[in-house]
Amino acid sequence: MTQTHDKILIVDFGSQVTQLIARRVREEGVYSEVVPFQKAAQAFHEMKPKGVILSGGPESVTIDTSPRAPQDLFDGEVPVFGICYGQQTMAAQLGGQVEGGHHSEFGRAEVEVLKPSALFTGVWTQGEKYPVWMSHGDRVTKLPDGFEVLAASQNAPFAVVADESRKFYGVQFHPEVVHTPQGAQLIRNFVREIAGCNGDWTMKAFRDEAIARIRAQVGSGRVICGLSGGVDSAVAAVLIHEAIGDQLTCVFVDHGLLRAGEADWVVSLFRDSYNIPLVHVQAQDLFVGALEGVSDPEVKRKTIGKLFIDVFEAEAKKIGGAEFLAQGTLYPDVIESVSFTGGPSVTIKSHHNVGGLPERMNMKLVEPLRELFKDEVRALGRELGLPQAFVGRHPFPGPGLAIRVPGTITREKLDILRKADAIYLEEIRNAGLYDHIWQAFAVLLPVKTVGVMGDGRTYDHVCALRAVTSVDGMTADFYPFDMQFLGQVATRIINEVKGINRVTYDITSKPPGTIEWE
Repeated sequence: MTQTHDKILIVDFGSQVTQLIARRVREEGVYSEVVPFQKAAQAFHEMKPKGVILSGGPESVTIDTSPRAPQDLFDGEVPVFGICYGQQTMAAQLGGQVEGGHHSEFGRAEVEVLKPSALFTGVWTQGEKYPVWMSHGDRVTKLPDGFEVLAASQNAPFAVVADESRKFYGVQFHPEVVHTPQGAQLIRNFVREIAGCNGDWTMKAFRDEAIARIRAQVGSGRVICGLSGGVDSAVAAVLIHEAIGDQLTCVFVDHGLLRAGEADWVVSLFRDSYNIPLVHVQAQDLFVGALEGVSDPEVKRKTIGKLFIDVFEAEAKKIGGAEFLAQGTLYPDVIESVSFTGGPSVTIKSHHNVGGLPERMNMKLVEPLRELFKDEVRALGRELGLPQAFVGRHPFPGPGLAIRVPGTITREKLDILRKADAIYLEEIRNAGLYDHIWQAFAVLLPVKTVGVMGDGRTYDHVCALRAVTSVDGMTADFYPFDMQFLGQVATRIINEVKGINRVTYDITSKPPGTIEWE
């Protein structure tokens, strides 16, 4: 936890988009942490935040056993901002009333501003209506003493409420999602103007502080870092190397499930550009052999995770003398691993080593990125001088191509997919679209289809193409390629990749709450 910057405490009541609140706060240069409601009182006293935000959640305040905010937060003389469930529990705990059975609101709605407020400064004007994203069944029906209504919607007469004297604010909608266009500015007003936080939490500051922490933790010891080929572990390795130099050795386990040319890229970057000690383990046959005949995606993930640990442990023993293990654990992993509901991490993160490797390795963890979100890791990578072509790469899950081949895996299928995927990304880059797309990839579907090529019939694989746009990495829409582009890509894949005779484009959207990208 950073000790030198203003902080905002975010209390998690189980909302699928709680992480977005933290991201919006950090976009303002203010450090924030998410904690489950059971640990909020302890975190409040330890962090000494300048403001508190209460998240949404799936429970009903009308049920006695549903979560509540610690009273310390309301007695602590700091501003409090309740969102959806957070608004409801604040109202109920301070003497108001919340009821169910009224008209629910899910999706887009309009709120009308009834009174000016510090929360609205420079964003919303009295008498005007603004679009927001609602998601609630219950609603506040009676306000606590000292509160007044600032805005209302058709089905939420208390859409925005406040006790300005105590700097307590509550909104029924979700300002953190992109579907509330001015929501980020409302959060900014709370964080910067109402709570009075300085916007001095930058990647340069984080870099300097992280280097100091790494040096203090490691001392003269040696560190081993497992490289996956992705951005997170690469940025962690470069940061640690900047802190302790050749005390770091990287182990790159090449499992044969990376995209075309990526293994060579990683090796070249670390050995040639950064001169970081690197052990390149050629383990393609081991991983692909273990996956042949496996169709269940979760079994694939767990197989890859276990093999990675086994191979890494064997290499660590060969190197010897290392006391510390470095990992590219990110803040979403940390949040999910301590979620009061268990979170989706039980299944989604089954291929990650959140919490560390087996105790038998007897190594201390160095996790310099555990306070950062994905976009912040990229910003740190640029701060460290990593090339944009590397840090700007689309997200690529740990299991790699293994989950891009639904059904059973064979070396032939991986080779087919790798070639098709490379053509797809090449055409995206040639069209200047790569940086406008959050994630794009090809999938080799577990079906074959009859086709006619030239004068003969074929019976080959179907390749699906996916591409999504996203602002926050948690909601997405498909990218609207024009038909000429899709036709050009399909023609190249069918002509150049033996084993594919049909290409389709997957039109997919991901609603609020999606936090894992396949």
